[in-house]
Amino acid sequence: MSTTSRTLRTAVLGTALVIASSVAGAGPAAATAANCPVVYWGSLAKTSALNPILATVDNVRTGRHTCYDRIVFDVGGRAPLGYTVGYAEPSFRLDGSDAPVDLIGGADLQITINAPAHDLKYVPTFDPADPTHAVDVTGYRTLRQVYWGGTYEGYTTVGLGVRARLPYRVFQLDGPGGHSRFVIDVAHQWTSF
Repeated sequence: MSTTSRTLRTAVLGTALVIASSVAGAGPAAATAANCPVVYWGSLAKTSALNPILATVDNVRTGRHTCYDRIVFDVGGRAPLGYTVGYAEPSFRLDGSDAPVDLIGGADLQITINAPAHDLKYVPTFDPADPTHAVDVTGYRTLRQVYWGGTYEGYTTVGLGVRARLPYRVFQLDGPGGHSRFVIDVAHQWTSF
């Protein structure tokens, strides 16, 4: 068997294992470099320079998956939404004051969404009880802390403490209804053939 055939066979088997483990209900801890697909997401900043739209950040939630951890922002309004996401050097900073915040983990993702977390009368649409741990990510493989930076001049900022500088992807989904979701997936590890 040639090297190319062996590489293709390994990639197909790895993808099949990921699908099989998901169907069988295997937990996120079951993932290894051998059964996660190759990740080409990268770790450089990702930006959409759209102006703020009439939308609000209504909720923040997270989830664990076989090969990555996910953070989801539920938005009251339709995509596309402007945003800036990137690893902060040297650390996450609050909008407005520019004060540095030490997050748990080896790397800090700075997330800015071009929408406020309040309505037109400044009533909060999302207001976590503990901004330093806006969502509990205890036991996650990649995520270490979700820090709610709040809204400043129509932009919402969140600091995401990550285990290390790992590849991530950013995308948006329409729905449900007139709402949308802003999603960031951070891979558990760098993978390659």
